[in-house]
Amino acid sequence: MWVVVLIKGFDVAKQRLSPALDGVARERLARHNARLALAAAGAGDAVLAVCGSGPAAELARLAGAETLLEADPKGQNPAARRGIQHALSRGAGAVLLLSSDLPLVTRAAIAGMIAFARRLPSPAALAAPASGRGGTNALYLAPPDALGLHFGDDSLAEFTAEAHRKGVEFRLYRSRALALDLDEPDDLAAMEAV
Repeated sequence: MWVVVLIKGFDVAKQRLSPALDGVARERLARHNARLALAAAGAGDAVLAVCGSGPAAELARLAGAETLLEADPKGQNPAARRGIQHALSRGAGAVLLLSSDLPLVTRAAIAGMIAFARRLPSPAALAAPASGRGGTNALYLAPPDALGLHFGDDSLAEFTAEAHRKGVEFRLYRSRALALDLDEPDDLAAMEAV
């Protein structure tokens, strides 16, 4: 069971937070959240980080993750696809795709999601919904290519529809630790209110 952490380049991360945070603060926040995600990912059998920059890959290596550096990052879905392909080539029976933008993520939250997912009959998908915009912050797939990739706004509806079309068992995993992602200035206020 591989946990694949998707880490953008720190210099380009969190652009939508620019009304609230300057470039240095956004980069610091992206680094901090990536460290949290990598630590939480240790709940899986193996950790792979797909990284959008050299500094992100170095941080992941220092955290003990296997790393793939994207030469020309094209977004979350291509990064996730690359991670899945790598995990499959290494014999993975399941993957958990994890955003690195989750300020409340913990190892216990990921362990809980994995434990729940392992009880589902294969093929299966388990999604941790984002608290807004219909997004998906973590996605378990068994086998790793059980569904296509639809990360972004309204991704949860797309994952749900594809799972129903393909006959893939699809469940939601609601977790406060996995629900909040930092995309908009309002998300910062939500984090401070926790």
